Amino acid sequence: MRKALLAAEAVEEGEVVELLKALVRLPSHYPGPGEEGVVAFLEAYLQERGLKPFRQEAAPGRPNLVADLGEGEGGLILEGHTDVVTPGEEALWTYPPYGAVVEGGRLYGRGACDMKGGLAALVGALLAVKRVLGKPKRPLRLAALADEEGMMRGVKAFLEAGLARGFRGALVAEPEAMEVCLWQKGALRLRLLFPGRMAHGAMPYAGDNPIPKAARFVVSLKELEGKLQAAFPHPHLGPPYLTPTRFLASAGEGQLNVIPPMAEVALDVRTVPGMDHGELLARIGELAGVGVEVLEDRPPVETPREDPLVQAAEEALRLLGLPVRLGGVPGATDGTFLRAWAGLPVVVMGPGEKTLPHQVDEWVDLEEVVLAARVYAALAVLYLD
Repeated sequence: MRKALLAAEAVEEGEVVELLKALVRLPSHYPGPGEEGVVAFLEAYLQERGLKPFRQEAAPGRPNLVADLGEGEGGLILEGHTDVVTPGEEALWTYPPYGAVVEGGRLYGRGACDMKGGLAALVGALLAVKRVLGKPKRPLRLAALADEEGMMRGVKAFLEAGLARGFRGALVAEPEAMEVCLWQKGALRLRLLFPGRMAHGAMPYAGDNPIPKAARFVVSLKELEGKLQAAFPHPHLGPPYLTPTRFLASAGEGQLNVIPPMAEVALDVRTVPGMDHGELLARIGELAGVGVEVLEDRPPVETPREDPLVQAAEEALRLLGLPVRLGGVPGATDGTFLRAWAGLPVVVMGPGEKTLPHQVDEWVDLEEVVLAARVYAALAVLYLD
């Protein structure tokens, strides 16, 4: 208990804030510059502080960065991602998206909340534990991973390389207003193709228009969604959703008088624990009357509250005089695969408001970032020492 408090106190506020500013000033959206700049900066930063980080290529030009404190098994992974989404039209921003401007205790910029604030807090905690424990009894591994905002190739490569093997828990610093999030929604990204037959728009009887078939399917999804929401309520995640996100049907640019040969519908499906993805895919396929192509499958996951990692998270919050609030993650995170593929207990807990990611004028509260670093440091000591 005393060591945990010492670790929390060993977090250097100025260090964490200056690191966050530096991270936000490095654009890392993809397509675009990607994660290389952030990884190169963090790699040098950690080396200067006595750590020996190493890279892993998640995809060409898209590196993961891993750094360890201590050796052995039964350790804790501190996980965050280095990529951000595009800032969009920069003229819409009050402050430059990569300016890291501080105003009223808030730092503004793309990625400030999602999730360079959390990443800076993880690094600050790692260094604080190093100051207090030197080498902990069990290892503490920082995993700064690529492509979380895309197809999560960073965490997939991390797991496929066995880099989570031997660890017994993972803390993911996504912006969840410091709730202890034990549940994460699953996600299915689907594509359905409705075949037709081209014909002149003046003679529709000579063809087969796929648009009405696709449209009937989209409308019928709402009824299925309602049934699923009634059958699978969740107190922390909210209801499941079946959301059409793309509807395409065209015979070519400017061909407004031609019945198209195909209509495409894309769906973003969000599920909760208890839902079987295989059964859901079968119901969607039956409703559509066509095949369903699965572009991505991320299962819903949960971690039992009695797990030692959860107990350490709750105790760390109480040690610092903070409330313990349980929550759920409305989307998938890298923690989804750390739980589903590696079987690790996962706590998602980080600074930043849940609704701010991906918005114009994204911001994070600097006091909350520093506080998160203190909580992480105490948690790590409680869990490892």
